[in-house]
Amino acid sequence: MIKQFCIGDRQLYLSRAVVMGILNVTPDSFSDGGRFDRVERAVEHALRMQEEGADIIDLGGESTRPGAAAVTVDEELGRVIPVIRALRQQTSLPISIDTSKPEVMRAAVGEGANMVNDVNALQANGAVQTCAELEVPVCLMHMQGEPRTMQQDPQYDDVVKDVAAYLQQRSIECIESGIHRNNIVIDPGFGFGKTLRHNLDLLNGLESISGLELPVLVGISRKSMLGAILDRPVNERLYAGIAAAVIAYQKGARLFRVHDVGPTRDALAVCDALQHTTGS
Repeated sequence: MIKQFCIGDRQLYLSRAVVMGILNVTPDSFSDGGRFDRVERAVEHALRMQEEGADIIDLGGESTRPGAAAVTVDEELGRVIPVIRALRQQTSLPISIDTSKPEVMRAAVGEGANMVNDVNALQANGAVQTCAELEVPVCLMHMQGEPRTMQQDPQYDDVVKDVAAYLQQRSIECIESGIHRNNIVIDPGFGFGKTLRHNLDLLNGLESISGLELPVLVGISRKSMLGAILDRPVNERLYAGIAAAVIAYQKGARLFRVHDVGPTRDALAVCDALQHTTGS
């Protein structure tokens, strides 16, 4: 199992939880669309997440919520590049660029981003080659279908086995294309082409994903699966999201993409302390 994860000039040791703070600079993201679409507000929020204990800032300029409209390369660049430039003037905290477009990946890394987080697992034409050339860490996520239609009756033979098989095969393909194994993180893609039952089965069987011997990232924060369980709106899902993160930790995940950095960091600190005490 990979024991540490290098991003930028930092070594993140996977003996403890790594928290990735979400920074959406979009008008239409499901949780915080429009809140941080001005550079000043985006930077202020990123610095606040850093103070709360974020290890990485995950910056996205295109919403991937179900039914979201696609944006052009120029639109996405216009949203994320000014924020990266402004952040780099104030912090050296690692930045992950959440995009599926090779042009955005290259431009963002050129401006100081340190990682690529792709919901499409680098399947766009030229994406794998771009990341291999840039030599940055990548997160490969599983998604059935594409964001605009992914929730229209998703089907699996066995969601845990199917997702694990996909991530294993995609990782192999990326390694064979020149991406170093130590630069690969995998994400089972909670909420991306999955029903509530699929999501629950996937969380319950997350050890199978962890068993692929690559760092596992999970993003469950505020998602609709929690809303379906609680029957509560987006801004009332904090405690459920923390519970899901703790469960995912216990099942082998070590990277957590979250909106609520401080509370999640506190909960995962307890998990870290327990693991180090037991020596597991």
